[in-house]
Amino acid sequence: MGINRNILLWGSKNEFLKKKIPQMKAIQKAVKRFMPGETLAEAIEAATKLSQNSISTTFTILGENINNLSEAESTTKNYIELLERIDNEIIDIEISLKLTQIGLDHSFEKTFELFRLIVQKAKECSNNVFIDIEDSSYVDNTIRFYKEIKKEYDNVGLCLQAYLYRTMNDIKEVISINPWIRLVKGAYKEPESVAFKSKSKVDENFFEISKYLLREIREKGIRIAFATHDLSLQERIKKEAETLMLPQYDVEFQMLYGIKQSEQIKLANDGYNVRTLVSYGKSWYPWYMRRLAERPANVSFVIKNIFS
Repeated sequence: MGINRNILLWGSKNEFLKKKIPQMKAIQKAVKRFMPGETLAEAIEAATKLSQNSISTTFTILGENINNLSEAESTTKNYIELLERIDNEIIDIEISLKLTQIGLDHSFEKTFELFRLIVQKAKECSNNVFIDIEDSSYVDNTIRFYKEIKKEYDNVGLCLQAYLYRTMNDIKEVISINPWIRLVKGAYKEPESVAFKSKSKVDENFFEISKYLLREIREKGIRIAFATHDLSLQERIKKEAETLMLPQYDVEFQMLYGIKQSEQIKLANDGYNVRTLVSYGKSWYPWYMRRLAERPANVSFVIKNIFS
C-alpha cells in the first residue's frame, strides 16, 4: 500500500481518531499482532512463552502525555504495583516508561520525585527501569533527567534515537556516567532540521553509533541494547562485535513483541542476549499508529483484518 508514513504519524495525534479507531473490532483484532492484550495477565503469559526460548522481556504500560499530576501519581502507582507483581515471577521482566507518563509536561521536579519511587521499588526487587525517549523536543530534559537520576541509582537505562543528528554527541555526553543505552532508529515525525529523512542515512548513523558503543562495551563493560528489526543492521553489528572479540551474550538485541519472532528465537539460539518489548494497556492507539508508521506495509495487515 502507498499510505504515507506522515499520515500515520499525523493520525497518531488526532484526537477524533484516537477516540474512534480503538472502538473498531477489526482494529482491536489487528493490534493483537503487536501486543498480547490490554491486561498484565496477558503480558505475563506472553513473557512466559518467550522465556521458554531464552528470551527476556521488558514491559511498558501504554499511555503518554497525561493531563495532570494526579494522573502521573496514578501511573506511578501502577508501575510500582507492576514491579511488585513481576517480582513474584521466575522469568526476567524489566520495565520501561515515558517520562510524560509521570508528569514531564507539567513538572520536572514532580516527575523526578515520582520516578525515584519507581526506581527505588525496582532496586528493592533487583530490577531495572529504562526511560523511553520521546520526540526531539523532550531530549534535552530527558538527558538532564537521566544524568540526575544516575547520581542516585545505577539500575536505570536511557533510550536514544539514531535518526536524530545529535544522538552521537548525546551519547558521548553521558558516556562518563556509565550509562545503559537502548539504541533505536526513531518513530516520531521530526523536521529535517533535526533528523535524517532517508532510511539509508538513518541506518548508517545507527551503525556508526553502534560501532562506538560496541567499543564502549569492550572497554567499560557497559550495557548496550541494539533495538532494531533490521536484519542487515543486526548482521553488521554482529560482525563488528566479532572483530572486537566480544562474547555473543555481551551483545544485546531488543525487538518488539510480534515482529520477526522466528528471528528473535534464532538470535537467542545463537547465544545473543535477546529481549522483547511487551506493551499492554488500554491507551494503545498512538503507540500502535507509530508502529504502523515504522513500516507502512503493515497497514495491509490491518486491512486484511477489517475485511476478514
